[in-house]
Amino acid sequence: MDTQYPTVVLVHGAFAESASWNGVIDRLHELDIEAVAAANPLRGVAGDAAYVRDVVSGIGRPVLLVGHSYGGIVITEAAAGNPDVVGLVYVAAFAPDHGESAFELSARSPGSTLGEALTAYPVSSGGNELAIRLDAFPAQFAADVPLADATRLARTQRPVTEAALRDGLPTDAPAWRSLPSWFVFGEEDRNIPAAELRAEAGRAGARGVNEVAGASHAIAVSRPFEVTSTILEALRADIAEEVA
Repeated sequence: MDTQYPTVVLVHGAFAESASWNGVIDRLHELDIEAVAAANPLRGVAGDAAYVRDVVSGIGRPVLLVGHSYGGIVITEAAAGNPDVVGLVYVAAFAPDHGESAFELSARSPGSTLGEALTAYPVSSGGNELAIRLDAFPAQFAADVPLADATRLARTQRPVTEAALRDGLPTDAPAWRSLPSWFVFGEEDRNIPAAELRAEAGRAGARGVNEVAGASHAIAVSRPFEVTSTILEALRADIAEEVA
């Protein structure tokens, strides 16, 4: 019987980019598990999710979708009604219900200091684009990452449109309602409070929840082993169900 793992598709969130998954990809590839990081456009939930659906379609085989931060909203939309997606892993990521936005969810529990760290500027297509100030980025986003690496992350961050963070989830059938999900996040996340992530995992009926002591929002960078462990848990569950 074929027990080949699904391809892991990694979707970064706001203020990050595809290379933020490098440590996770290295560990998955050491185990001969195929993984690719999609370049999330960060322009708006509907368009970003459409792009991820195109990536999934191009792979042409079952995938496990993994989202970080705002990327959790994108995978929740992209996987809705998508037969190629076998499961979802939320890495310090939002798992919204219909109509819920990143701005709304990040403020639902106390503790986020992201708003104080942001800078905004207008873009020619309309509206504003948001980034984390370079001086604030290490402490805000990546407090458990070595300073030199955190400074590099700050300078390679991809800004996000304000509209994307205000967009409510379009689908009225969020994928976590029909697909198995797993959550991994940091106890010291300053972007999305751990209490909020705990609550969203509970609402989703997550099969596994790994709250990592001392970990920041940049958990895929600082704790790739823990993130990979959660992804492996999801992959093995899929194989076990397939074999059964």
